[in-house]
Amino acid sequence: MCLFANLLILFRPYLVLSKNKIKLIRSLDMKKNRLATGLFVAEGEKLVLDLLQSEFIISEVFCLNELGQKVSAIKPGITVEIISKEELSRISFLKTTPEIIALCRIPESEINWDELTDNLSIFLDEIQDPGNLGTIVRLADWFGIANIICSPGCADLFNPKVIQSTMGAFARVKVHYVALAPFLEKAKKLNIPIYGTYMEGENLYESELSTNGIIVMGNEGNGISDHAASYISRKINIPSFPPGEVTSESLNVAIATSIICSEFRRRVICKD
Repeated sequence: MCLFANLLILFRPYLVLSKNKIKLIRSLDMKKNRLATGLFVAEGEKLVLDLLQSEFIISEVFCLNELGQKVSAIKPGITVEIISKEELSRISFLKTTPEIIALCRIPESEINWDELTDNLSIFLDEIQDPGNLGTIVRLADWFGIANIICSPGCADLFNPKVIQSTMGAFARVKVHYVALAPFLEKAKKLNIPIYGTYMEGENLYESELSTNGIIVMGNEGNGISDHAASYISRKINIPSFPPGEVTSESLNVAIATSIICSEFRRRVICKD
């Protein structure tokens, strides 16, 4: 029976998507439509196949013939629509048309405070560039940071540009959107160290760093907001080199995040 089903997929004629289907998918580049439908778009073979093997719920898959069988082998019973390259280009947000696109359900987000208390996490204060957010999600995945908390003004994780720039890391890192004050207030009451980067902060490489804590990274243009700053318990600084020389005014927020996370993890490795 499975062989017969796979053969049907293999030789299924191309489907022509309806105008309503195309309109729905194309509308998901806007946050309000993603929120209204509870859907987002994932594109590309590696990303979609990774999602099929994760806990994410895939509503529909649109792909070329040669990928249909592979999709059904990973997730039997999933809705697979075999469409042409031309049809894929009509629903893709990428410059180069992928061979597979999936409609996915936006998952529910719930913060586990036990996880946050005992581990390292990142708080993003109004990070607005989709590329920066996507890169930070990838960094978190690389450094084993399971939770990223975003203030409401941050870029949306399920923006197609963010999804692509995470390179699939969003399937392994939990990203939460919360009101800034209540979250940081609770973290403070739980005595979770809250770190923030400042020009007047302690030298990152000379500071005592805990194995747990929340790293607050500020907005690309304005840095950490005054509201968030009131909860910072440890101010740190990434020193330029050599000391005293004129250098760039600041670092890109994603680059700064990578340097800070690397130093936190280096301390853990050195202790071991």
